[in-house]
Amino acid sequence: MVIEDIQTGVDIVVDSLQVLWGEVLMFLPSLIGALVVFFVGLVVAMILAHLVERIINALKIDMFLSRLGVESYFERGGLHLNSGRFFGHVVYWFLVVVFLLAASDILGFQSFSVFLGDVLDYVPHVIISVLIMLATLVLANFLRGLVRASILGARLHSAKFLGSLTWWAVVIFGFTTSLSQLGVHIAIINTLLTGLIAMFALAGGLAFGLGGKEYAAHLLDKLRDTLDHN
Repeated sequence: MVIEDIQTGVDIVVDSLQVLWGEVLMFLPSLIGALVVFFVGLVVAMILAHLVERIINALKIDMFLSRLGVESYFERGGLHLNSGRFFGHVVYWFLVVVFLLAASDILGFQSFSVFLGDVLDYVPHVIISVLIMLATLVLANFLRGLVRASILGARLHSAKFLGSLTWWAVVIFGFTTSLSQLGVHIAIINTLLTGLIAMFALAGGLAFGLGGKEYAAHLLDKLRDTLDHN
């Protein structure tokens, strides 16, 4: 009886190992195919990324952006302007995710494939968002110079202030557009901007109220005198 039970247990273990080995043999071709696809994709991604980087560097886009005054904003953030490397990395990782998605489909990892598909759908939004911000900075610098030159040409005051105000207006508009391109809900952006404007208004009101009492009284006296004479 004991010998029969041992024999039955051994048979069960052997059958389980045979089933497991059969599943491994069935899965092995898919695994090899997925690895081949992925490593070929890595090679293709590196080649195309290097090619894109060389093409953009040959077009001298960085020199063009430097002349437009964009490079200074990168330096303030501790970054070095290198559009060729940026777009090269974008191409590289985009292709890596593409071939990783293909490998995931071969292996039958459906949930992971859906996630990678969402990542691929989001990459163009990131690129467009970056381009919007670059175009915003260029346009903001141009309009700031135009406003300053126009005001100085007309011999009016506050040229620097109005130029800066124009710059900030364009940058805030471009920033909100860029965030909306990234999928940030527009209501959140509006709430954030409303809070910032209220903060500056409150700060200005407190500063004027605490430090400008005498000047405010002077303005009220002038207004009263004007009304009395009329």
